[in-house]
Amino acid sequence: MIAGPTCAPCSSNTPRSAARTRFAEAVLEGLLGSSILGFHTQFHCNNFFDTVDRFLEARVNRETFTISYSGEPTEVQRYPISIEWPPEALGGEPPVEECRSQIRARLGVSPELRLGIGVDRLDYTKGILERFMAVERLLELEPHWIGKFSFVQIAAPSRSSIDEYQGFEVKVRALATQINRRFGREGYEPIILIVEHHDAKEVYAYYRAADLCYVSSLHDGMNLVAKEFVAAREDERGVLVLSQFTGAARELTEALIVNPYDIEQCAAALNLALTMPPEEQRARMRSMRNLVQEFNVYRWAGRMLIDAARMRHRHRVLARARVARLRTVPR
Repeated sequence: MIAGPTCAPCSSNTPRSAARTRFAEAVLEGLLGSSILGFHTQFHCNNFFDTVDRFLEARVNRETFTISYSGEPTEVQRYPISIEWPPEALGGEPPVEECRSQIRARLGVSPELRLGIGVDRLDYTKGILERFMAVERLLELEPHWIGKFSFVQIAAPSRSSIDEYQGFEVKVRALATQINRRFGREGYEPIILIVEHHDAKEVYAYYRAADLCYVSSLHDGMNLVAKEFVAAREDERGVLVLSQFTGAARELTEALIVNPYDIEQCAAALNLALTMPPEEQRARMRSMRNLVQEFNVYRWAGRMLIDAARMRHRHRVLARARVARLRTVPR
């Protein structure tokens, strides 16, 4: 079983807090019904150990990565999820240069315009507002990029029936409009906001057309957009700007790692990405592509199946040993 991060809720003596505690205990007991429990990062594994230690009477063994509850052990391991290699959506895609021309023509912008790309659900955890503020700060600090750089944000509608998400979409649209009014001009918008669903082939075309990809998640178990962008770039060009709060940041260390709350740092990273020499781009992208190719989704699934088979074999051996001991006990 694979799970996301587990958070320990605050405790107090109020009835509502007591109910939350009972609910937390029930969730943990349910999770510990699994033989193997996987998280994307070691940080989340450690957090789960701490949470169980706090809420349940269980034996937590951090050396063997196991938790024993009600007599049955659960292994807690790090299984960083990945993508297929090569991605099926890349099949039949035109060359990178052709994608660059096609996407710019579709957007109605200059063929020479530099493009950044963000692909997310319209969700506040993705840091879209912070991303736009970083673009705005970039144009304030480096005004020569005005008219020469635009950021394309593909935002898939998410939970649109919930008031909070409706309000978030309003904020995203309002900030994009504000920045475009401030820095835009005829035929040019610094923020190109596209709020609609795209299929995988369309998204990969944007990845291949972009000069940089900016993933600014405020909290993410892994974030596969970062790995998709890397997989799309067989030309070994383009720069990945990646939030430190993604699981992918633990693996794709050749990306420009940023704190998305630090707008100044993120604006500087965007400028660095736009000015990075081709040789450095290739070196960074080649290293990241090798990692994504080697540790792909098939390796991820295979490791879990091997671990499950190992545990099943161990349980059978232990069961046989118990039966043998019972047979040798004198009556």
